[in-house]
Amino acid sequence: MSLTSPEVSFDTRVPAYLRRLEHAMDALLPPGNTDPDRLHQAMRYACEGGKHLRALMVYATGETLGVAPEKLDAAACAVELIHAYSLVHDDLPGMDNDDLRRGRPTVHKAYDVATGILVGDALQTLAFEALANASGLDAEQKIRMIKALTHASGSLGMVGGQAVDMASENLTLSLDRLESLHARKTGALILVTCQLVGIAANVSDRVRDALEHYGKRIGLAFQIQDDVLDQIADTATLGKTAGKDLAQNKSTFPSLLGLEQARERADALFDQAREAARSVSSDAEPLLWLADHIQQRNH
Repeated sequence: MSLTSPEVSFDTRVPAYLRRLEHAMDALLPPGNTDPDRLHQAMRYACEGGKHLRALMVYATGETLGVAPEKLDAAACAVELIHAYSLVHDDLPGMDNDDLRRGRPTVHKAYDVATGILVGDALQTLAFEALANASGLDAEQKIRMIKALTHASGSLGMVGGQAVDMASENLTLSLDRLESLHARKTGALILVTCQLVGIAANVSDRVRDALEHYGKRIGLAFQIQDDVLDQIADTATLGKTAGKDLAQNKSTFPSLLGLEQARERADALFDQAREAARSVSSDAEPLLWLADHIQQRNH
């Protein structure tokens, strides 16, 4: 029986994919003793820990579309680097001013604020270098991947969402505005994992649309879940400061919908994502597993 056959759950391959990501990231990040060593040590510190859900989405989508993981290592690393950079900057005193991330001091606390800024800058640029040097892809695919990730990461994507989020403190947003905010701040980087693999696989327009439907639903459901967990989980479980949204007087899905309705909205989105996954492929077990895995998370 093949390791990737429908009879074998994607769950059994997750540890191997996480090891693969770890090795690829280790090869990509400059060694900690490379000048400037403090910066490079801090970059590695910023990338340690975490759930690596975005990288797993890359590999799960790759399995579903029949793309060899060797062609996707750069994409998996790139989304993790952008995500890590966003967390480092989001935690800075001028942003969310947080002391805890992934269960330990944030980068600017473990090092200093200036190093935190530079770490984010360096991780961001390294992500695009990774895609430019990706193996097994032609030049057009690399350009399309870089374009997709820059759009997802920039002012029309993640960074724009962060800007709206900061400007929305002490305001009550409409549900449409809140969904738009998080489609950029959180959803764009989740959606792009599917888009990058679609580019590597040269998928049809139909499959591309189904992938994007899946990625959008997972991204929004993930954020609603985050809002719920911020309200009901403790700091030790989350690995970051619990109750931060309420303390900063931000609009959240539970504050607008109520806790139970927010959970129901997330569950409906996960169901829609599963339906989209089945449209991507008749053998979409990796994407279905991922939807289940994210839906059941507690941090």
